[in-house]
Amino acid sequence: MSALLALATAVFITSLTETLPAGVLPAMSDSLDVSESATGQAVTIYALGTAATAIPLTAATAGWRRKHLLLTAMAAFAVANTVTAVSSNYPLTMVARFVAGVAAGLAWALLAGYARRLVPPNLQGKAVAIAMAGIPVALSLGVPAGTFIGQTLGWRAAFLAMTALTLLLLLWITVAVPNFAGQHADARTPMLRALSVPGVVPVLVVTLVFVLAHTILYAYVATFLQHVGMADATDVVLLAFGIASLASIWFTGAHIDRRLRALSIASVLLIGVAAAILGTLAESDALVYVAAALWGLGWGGVPTLLQTAAADAGGEAADSAQAMLVTLWNVAMAAGGIIGGILLDTLGAGSFPGSVLLLLAPVLIIVVAARRHGFPAARPNS
Repeated sequence: MSALLALATAVFITSLTETLPAGVLPAMSDSLDVSESATGQAVTIYALGTAATAIPLTAATAGWRRKHLLLTAMAAFAVANTVTAVSSNYPLTMVARFVAGVAAGLAWALLAGYARRLVPPNLQGKAVAIAMAGIPVALSLGVPAGTFIGQTLGWRAAFLAMTALTLLLLLWITVAVPNFAGQHADARTPMLRALSVPGVVPVLVVTLVFVLAHTILYAYVATFLQHVGMADATDVVLLAFGIASLASIWFTGAHIDRRLRALSIASVLLIGVAAAILGTLAESDALVYVAAALWGLGWGGVPTLLQTAAADAGGEAADSAQAMLVTLWNVAMAAGGIIGGILLDTLGAGSFPGSVLLLLAPVLIIVVAARRHGFPAARPNS
């Protein structure tokens, strides 16, 4: 459990750092003397760093011992966050964010597999759920806390806090996490061969479109709340979102072995309802909080659902499937930052919820259709 919680903390730190600009966007924009849409690309460039390097770096380091690789990735992450915190130059900040994305992508590509190797097959779904709990914790506690720190001590202090947490994590990993061997060269599956395995492609397509829909709204949530007159409540709205996400990750971990398909469908529907409320009834502060809670209930379990589905569908090619999932996840994050910025500059922040609804329609269709492979009713090892 200590090892799994260390992995969850790595997920927490990388997830929080990726989305932290969303909570401090106006202040970060003023400090760097660029527009909010330009500052929003701090999320985009981070995701691009992960997307561009996850597959080649995962392949290049497949033979490395897992603990050494994780320590290297997190150390690089600490350096990049420190540069972000002290930089007053927009291009330098973007370079640091890109490097942080590279380091995080390398870590993310191995974390789910790492968690699965710590337990017997019948507990792998729960192990991944524990490791992925770092995401809703980041959203429920980290982003509101980071937003609060940014508002009281400045956004730079929030990034320096990430560095401090990463240094503590490096010590924790050194003490508590087993050091598994990498793969021998003759045992490695060619990366793209995983695409021919039934079920892998539907999971990857759902990952791409689902994360894109989420990111378009989440990356600019502070701007959207400013648009509906709730700028001062950003941290509280994110707290409601994150607490619901915690409930979602707990429920997902408890039921994923038998209800992966039902949970996946429910996630799409919950986020769809939340987007519909934000698109039509956002003049009510109470309903905005309700929408944030529904959004969190839908989103909290998504990383666990998608990574478990990819690993189960991939079988012997699970590591390759995971690397492609991480890549597409971050392609979607990058595209969400770009598309969200375009929507903000052309149609305004009010266009975000409708865009989410349009993207969720094909996601629901694919999940429902992938009944046999990809999103089956029960996991193979349940």
